[in-house]
Amino acid sequence: MADSEMANIQHCIDACAAALRACQACAAADIRDGMNSCAPINLDCADICAATLNVLSRGSPHHGDYCALCAHICRACAAECAKHASMHQHCAECQAACERCALECDKHARERHI
Repeated sequence: MADSEMANIQHCIDACAAALRACQACAAADIRDGMNSCAPINLDCADICAATLNVLSRGSPHHGDYCALCAHICRACAAECAKHASMHQHCAECQAACERCALECDKHARERHI
């Protein structure tokens, strides 16, 4: 694999990891504060980010399928968090991380190998 390919994959891995952390933090804060509107999508998004990070890290030939779904779920999560971003820092951080993850995953959504 070329260095540029690996660098692109690493950017996506890093974005998935950041979105995973942001989604978990947002869900936890929402639950603690009794504001459960974001929590379900945050948890779904955290799950797909973790799975995508794992398949990218191990070089799965199916990583493109995971990236496509991850981008879709990240956009849904970012849209929900955007509704509360002006009131809650954790929502603003989650929105930004999910938007970045979606953009990085889009780059790999149709790939079948690394």
